[in-house]
Amino acid sequence: MNSMHSTGAGSGTHGARRGGAEIFRLFERLLDLLSKLSLCVSGIGMVVLTVIFGWLVFGRYVLNATPTWVEQVALLLVSLIGFVGASSGVHERSHLGVSFFRDVAPRPVQRVMELLTYLIMGGFGLVMMVQTYKLVLFKWSTQIPLIDLPEGLRAVPLTFCGAACLLYSIGHLIRFFREKTPDPRNQS
Repeated sequence: MNSMHSTGAGSGTHGARRGGAEIFRLFERLLDLLSKLSLCVSGIGMVVLTVIFGWLVFGRYVLNATPTWVEQVALLLVSLIGFVGASSGVHERSHLGVSFFRDVAPRPVQRVMELLTYLIMGGFGLVMMVQTYKLVLFKWSTQIPLIDLPEGLRAVPLTFCGAACLLYSIGHLIRFFREKTPDPRNQS
């Protein structure tokens, strides 16, 4: 019977807020994990890109037989490295950040700018995800020359980047609305 009726600190509005905070912390941890995985994938892609270009140079100048597949694989890897890695910059709030005007503005204006930034980035991520997914589907039936992989693979990192930007922006928006606006009278 006790399990059906809860009493104490966990009940009512306080318990709902605490549960929401725990869900948000879990969501933040998942976003942190996604960002770290994205950086790892980008880093591994960079290592593979370096190795295959080393093979290209070795094949061309030592074996006198240029591996023709390297260019196509390199184009795939550059897309992977660039877009998957860039999505982590959105999570860390370090990607293409121009903060001069925000930093010199009064705190209420800064908050509006932050909100607009998160909304615009979320909208951009949504559009990018949807449109590049359509591109993936459209190009999937054709093959990349020399490596016989679907041409749609070139747009998969863009679709991932759009989805990640959308998720990271949602996380920023939740944090934005959860954080209390500081009282300007208490700031020195």
